[in-house]
Amino acid sequence: MDYSVFQYRDDILWITAFILGGLVFALGPILIVYLFMPLKTRQVSGARDQYIECGMDPIGDSWIRYGIVFYLYALIFLAFDVDVLFLFPVALAYNDEMFVLRDLIEIILFVGILSLAVVYAWVKGVFTWERKTYRRP
Repeated sequence: MDYSVFQYRDDILWITAFILGGLVFALGPILIVYLFMPLKTRQVSGARDQYIECGMDPIGDSWIRYGIVFYLYALIFLAFDVDVLFLFPVALAYNDEMFVLRDLIEIILFVGILSLAVVYAWVKGVFTWERKTYRRP
């Protein structure tokens, strides 16, 4: 058997191809935007300290107050998102035939506690969205 320097030539080619592909996907959008962007079309003399989002002039004040309902809704979503991610490995780990009933009771208890959180949020009125009315001049 002849062991040469090019023993892993195919692997090196694949690694090089993936690195080049990653660089193309990372730097390609930046290059495309740089090539196709309009040059010298922005009027920046009077708007140097103005905040711009998405290339549009802002309308109104940027300091607006959001209702607490949005915050509570996001917390409930985050809690259930993390808990669902916890249930996937639990379902795979509980496969011992000797402790099937105990494992089932543990999962039901966990989901039951989560359900109590939903009931608590429901009683507190998190899921009721009141329609705001605005007075127009």
